Amino acid sequence: MAESMLMQNKASLLKQGLCWLMLLGPLFFLSYGQVNQFTATRHDVGSMILGWEHAIPFMPWTIVPYWSIDLLYGISLFICTSKQELTRHGCRLLAASLVACVGFLLFPLKFTFVRPEMQGMFGWLFQQLEQFDLPYNQAPSLHIILTWLLWLCFRQHLGKGARLLSGAWFLLIAVSVLTTWQHHFIDVVSGILVGVMISYAIPVEGHWRWKRPSAHAVRLAAKYCAGGIVLLLAGLWIPHGFVLLWPAAALLMVAAGYAGLGVSVFQKNHHGDVSLSARWLLFPYLAGAWFSKKWFSRRISLNNVIYDGVALGRFPDITVEQAAVLDLTAEFHKGCRKTEHWEAYPLMDLVVPSVRDIRLAVMKLSQMQQGHESVLVCCALGLSRSATVLVAWLLSEGHAGSVSQAVALIKSRRSQVVLTPAHLQVLETFSKELSCQTSQ
Repeated sequence: MAESMLMQNKASLLKQGLCWLMLLGPLFFLSYGQVNQFTATRHDVGSMILGWEHAIPFMPWTIVPYWSIDLLYGISLFICTSKQELTRHGCRLLAASLVACVGFLLFPLKFTFVRPEMQGMFGWLFQQLEQFDLPYNQAPSLHIILTWLLWLCFRQHLGKGARLLSGAWFLLIAVSVLTTWQHHFIDVVSGILVGVMISYAIPVEGHWRWKRPSAHAVRLAAKYCAGGIVLLLAGLWIPHGFVLLWPAAALLMVAAGYAGLGVSVFQKNHHGDVSLSARWLLFPYLAGAWFSKKWFSRRISLNNVIYDGVALGRFPDITVEQAAVLDLTAEFHKGCRKTEHWEAYPLMDLVVPSVRDIRLAVMKLSQMQQGHESVLVCCALGLSRSATVLVAWLLSEGHAGSVSQAVALIKSRRSQVVLTPAHLQVLETFSKELSCQTSQ
């Protein structure tokens, strides 16, 4: 029965992959070709070249990896293992073509180098390229956008060794747009930016969700938004200030998280992994959060055992002492940290969790505690988010008779714990719900 269902699922994905290919293939050639032809008739087409680009060598053999993206494009639609993954990947490829063509129309550029005459197989491949490709459609480079999106797709389905090989090949594809004298450097940079934004906007895992934020979350959103706007204006006005646009974008996205999008802005899954797109786009904020953690944790112990093998602590650096980890951070990536079991339930920093979030986190902790001798409950510093969940767990397991008793027990083990009146209020609500359930 299970084998039959598996075969049906594979057949269904094959049909859907064919449908996507029949949609995306003609759309790509039609839209790309028409925009290219239209730009050739315009008189406002300029070019952007950096002086050092004239030193880039012309390497005819790199036309092979350049062309290989067409084959990899088609294959990518048949390696997805779920309908959601295939749909999201197809939407990413669709968005790539549409966004790139809009960019070509709004900011028309022309490639200016003249390629030398070539013979043989490489010459033939260049001739085939020139039959439908004019020296327009430059920024953002659609080739670079697709290279990023296809690499993300392939890396999910490959082992470590094959992933390294595929990464090297996709890197060669990216470099080939320069060494085939097909694109200038500005096209590559803009292509990477657009590719990351598309993969971030259309995540393969998870969904964008909005819920009404608390008053405190709105205040935090306003602060991050103000910081982002200041950096944005500085980046636009200060000479060479474009580097400030990256942290501006990161702060504005975090502001959107506090304004209602919540933890979805970090794209962290239940295994503790933050999506690669989110790590790139939000890097300035994530780096700041990491340095903040390192600074404020100087005088705070790594973790403290609270009750029956359950420890409260900060997000571990590399080594994990406990057999299992309940990770409550939204902003930190598990990475190479290894333990027997790692479960993530992301919560926004500096925001009091809802009763529902506390309830679900406590359920996860109870399940993990039953199956492992030691469990680490962590947030950034192990002072608020994780302490709140641990208070609720002590109440639900009957290890404390009241919120005040649970808080006193935790503070006797980890004195730096910070629980505001808002935290205590939501814990009292949780305690009352727990009492009602018990009485029934």
